[in-house]
Amino acid sequence: MTNQAVTELIERSNRLGSDPKNTNYAGGNTSAKGTETDPVTGEPIELVWVKGSGGDLGTLSEKGLAVLRLDRMRALVDVYPGVDREDEMVAAFDFCLHGLGGAAPSIDTAMHGLVDAAHVDHLHPDSGIAIATAADGEQLTKEIFGDRVVWVPWRRPGFQLGLDIAKIKSENPQAVGCILGGHGITAWGETSEESERNSLWIIDTAAAYIDEHGKAEPFGPALDGYGALPDDRRRAKAAALAATLRSIASADKPVVGHYTDDPRVLEFLASAEHPRLAALGTSCPDHFLRTKVKPLVLDLPADASVEDSVARLRELHEAYRADYQGYYDRNATPDSPAIRGADPAIILVPGVGMFSYGKDKQTARVAGEFYLNAINVMRGAEGVSTYAPIDEAEKFRIEYWALEEAKLARMPTPKPLATRIALVTGAASGIGKAIATRLAAEGACVVIADLDEAKAQRAAAEIGNLDVAVGIAADVTDEAAVQAAVDATVLAFGGLDIVINNAGLSLSKALLDTTVADWDLQHNVMAKGSFLVSRAAARVLIEQGLGGDVVYISSKNSIFAGPNNIAYSATKADQAHQVRLLAAELGEYGVKVNGINPDGVVRGSGIFAGGWGAKRAAVYGVAEEDLGKYYAQRTLLKREVLPEHVANAVFVLCSADLSHTTGLHIPVDAGVAAAFLR
Repeated sequence: MTNQAVTELIERSNRLGSDPKNTNYAGGNTSAKGTETDPVTGEPIELVWVKGSGGDLGTLSEKGLAVLRLDRMRALVDVYPGVDREDEMVAAFDFCLHGLGGAAPSIDTAMHGLVDAAHVDHLHPDSGIAIATAADGEQLTKEIFGDRVVWVPWRRPGFQLGLDIAKIKSENPQAVGCILGGHGITAWGETSEESERNSLWIIDTAAAYIDEHGKAEPFGPALDGYGALPDDRRRAKAAALAATLRSIASADKPVVGHYTDDPRVLEFLASAEHPRLAALGTSCPDHFLRTKVKPLVLDLPADASVEDSVARLRELHEAYRADYQGYYDRNATPDSPAIRGADPAIILVPGVGMFSYGKDKQTARVAGEFYLNAINVMRGAEGVSTYAPIDEAEKFRIEYWALEEAKLARMPTPKPLATRIALVTGAASGIGKAIATRLAAEGACVVIADLDEAKAQRAAAEIGNLDVAVGIAADVTDEAAVQAAVDATVLAFGGLDIVINNAGLSLSKALLDTTVADWDLQHNVMAKGSFLVSRAAARVLIEQGLGGDVVYISSKNSIFAGPNNIAYSATKADQAHQVRLLAAELGEYGVKVNGINPDGVVRGSGIFAGGWGAKRAAVYGVAEEDLGKYYAQRTLLKREVLPEHVANAVFVLCSADLSHTTGLHIPVDAGVAAAFLR
């Protein structure tokens, strides 16, 4: 049976973590102390349960807790070697674990174990950090909270900080918590309810003070020309800049992006003080570990042209990289980890919004959320004082902490298509859906484009949440609709790497029965549609400078001549030659262009279910339900081709295993001799 203290801890943590005013994603930690029976001795033993390293309070479960013996934790006080050897203490926590121990203990474990209170909360609320980063934060703490909250000067998280807070708790029995300079808040209580109540009181009291006493324009007056663009123009400019911005953020290694035009971001960028404040960087360790110490800020007004913005962004990127290298060189020691890359994680564009980047969509999105937290902190600190974050040497010590390096080393190996972004047309069912599903399973972010937006969104939801897959409407015969689909892709995930031309339909008619309308419809959807999608996507692929893959789902009919199929087979032959033409043209940009030639894929196919199956069955003189078996029996391998088989071939083409292959058509037809490539 779960200990009651643990049940209360999980419930409290989830409540606190689910409200962004209390703490940011994966920010802060909570704990509870209690007694259990030692299974070895049968005697009662005091334990502390504390959120483990890297966990999130809002979704915390029991398996995310580290479980330690209090007697052994307290014994560490007698062997603590001092702040110069802080890192050794985290390793020492492993020798305090109880039983299987649960999650890995975090750097803040000492704070929870050493403070003499049954329940402890350490949080990163915007209002609390605003006071913590104010130039006169200590004085403000006394003014706002009296003697119920005690100021703690900045100290890097670790064992000594735990000792400091334990001492404050002991010497200030009237206090319910602390403001940690440059960092956040800590509160405690003898019951879970009391600890939560004290945490919320500190957060809400700080917020109320800022609201009452803050300046009307904490970021300064409006900066002429830097106001938000109208909605349509704002998103159009964001889409037009996305490829350039991703190339900037990916110079060292490819990343996925997230875009937001949150009004608070736009307000910040429209104000006179934003260049000064952005240059100061973030302060809370949780912030700058995800956002880098400061963002790249475009220093042009909102109505600057895309061309001028791109040129200036390229210049600013070079300056940013040099500045970050200087930051590393000034602060690195011989035993510091190697530089992890000098590209920005946050790029701010006045009038447009914020672009954030990371190893996957969730990481990119959360980085943006953290910088929004930082903007809120700056607003509060500037409103009642002056924003004064910790200095760069302290930031560096945390960013390049050996413990942070160890945490990164514990991350799972990325999947083969991690950081890659795919647009799949005609993907709400059949082959397209199977391709999107496989690409997502291999780590890619996928955009499912289909004529039927509702079906596209349902298919995306089956694959994953919005950090993995999104569904959009797209008519590939319409030039504007195709451009809108590409724009939606780069706004959803920051860029584009993989393009799957799969949208199609089939009309099974003899030559004399095929109308001009039939011919035009077939060619508009597949030949023209593939051309439009490839052209719009190529602009992004070229600007990003990251290479890419364009894959055409053609057909064995691009080679094989069968009866009653003139319009369909001719347009498939068109697509097949587009592969060769584009492979020749896009190779210099590192873009590979290949094709798949499936045989008839009956099961799960929207085309076959829409009447094509019945017509082909009639041509071959078999029952429609037996068409798949018929196709299988005419192949060399006697195997039916399924959507998943086509998806497998697409994955291989887009993987590193075929990094040197372009202009190829892969038959996925179980062996149709008449369709052999010659």
